[in-house]
Amino acid sequence: MTDQSRPLRPLRTTRQGLVAGLLLLVLAACGQEPPLAPATPEPDRLVLTPVAWSELPGWRTDRQDQALSPLRRSCQRLTDLPPGQPVGADGTGGLAADWLGPCGALRSVPEGDAAAVRRYFETWFQPFRVANGTRGTGLFTGYFESELAASRTRHGPYQIPLYTRPKDLPRDPAQPYASRAEIEAGALAATVPALAYVTDAVDAHILQIQGSGRLRLDDGGLIQIGFDGSNGRPYVALGQILLRHGKIGAGDTTMQTIRAWLKDHPAEAPALMAENPRYVFFRIIPGEAPIGSAGVPLTAGRSLAVDPHFIPLGVPLWLSSVDPDGIPLERLVIAQDTGAAIKGPVRGDLFWGAGDAAFDKAGRMKSQGRYFLLLPRTQSRPVALLDGGPW
Repeated sequence: MTDQSRPLRPLRTTRQGLVAGLLLLVLAACGQEPPLAPATPEPDRLVLTPVAWSELPGWRTDRQDQALSPLRRSCQRLTDLPPGQPVGADGTGGLAADWLGPCGALRSVPEGDAAAVRRYFETWFQPFRVANGTRGTGLFTGYFESELAASRTRHGPYQIPLYTRPKDLPRDPAQPYASRAEIEAGALAATVPALAYVTDAVDAHILQIQGSGRLRLDDGGLIQIGFDGSNGRPYVALGQILLRHGKIGAGDTTMQTIRAWLKDHPAEAPALMAENPRYVFFRIIPGEAPIGSAGVPLTAGRSLAVDPHFIPLGVPLWLSSVDPDGIPLERLVIAQDTGAAIKGPVRGDLFWGAGDAAFDKAGRMKSQGRYFLLLPRTQSRPVALLDGGPW
């Protein structure tokens, strides 16, 4: 066996040398274990196990009433569905008809009464521990709402366009459109109107990663903008790009560190950011709160982005993790958004709100944790891959 770390020696050409070489190979093979095949990653697989309410860490101490407003918004969406329509992929959340009882009872739950809210959930819902096959924990990150200085016209420092959705954008998201590098080089400048212009390319890129934000206009106005499609290209995290080029260390992948490095290196930043080929288009959103993928306004600290291939949008979850400062994060949240990097049965992105404090929390959050799916006690069909049989 050749040691690839050393230079190769010339091959022996005599019969004696060939025999000796073969003998050495045979002896070496007899004294070595065969190489182990690389482990195949376990495929993503949603497993739900019914549990008692007492198994939810912190259930008795959270102010669940703070999640009533986002749940009411989700209930409006769920109860508008045809009664026989499955909720979530593979009907994980049952049928829309199963939500009529819990959502109807929600109307009579008083605001500000945490004990009454807990009784409501314990009466109408069954908690399920969520696992990805045999893995019960996963990664939980955070996101926030950016606020950028902007102008409706291109002038002075306002030179970075935020584009509206192109009319020729393919309906099939798997069909690629122009890449980020092509768009930023001007591929859409003559055909696609800009929604607004901002002053900083790094902050514009982060706004696209977040998917929504606020623009404080130079005429004194304030507008809310939200996701309106992408170019169909894969998302590559800025932290991965900077790590690959040796610009930051493995322990420095917070959004604060990434943003600061890019702003401090304006000559290198454009080419590095272009290595994330995904580009996001925006539209103006009425009102003041950002709208999640579930079509309802997001609530700071109570809205969670999930992978809708596994977790139905609109349903309540019990989150058990820690915040960026190591403080237990045990609270009721509602699945109301999605994200390009949020993939897998146990994976979440907590919405922290807007402003500097939200940016600080969201940018530093990278915690292991788990969650529990809360589903109506009465269901018309089995939930996906239920572990433990009927409940």
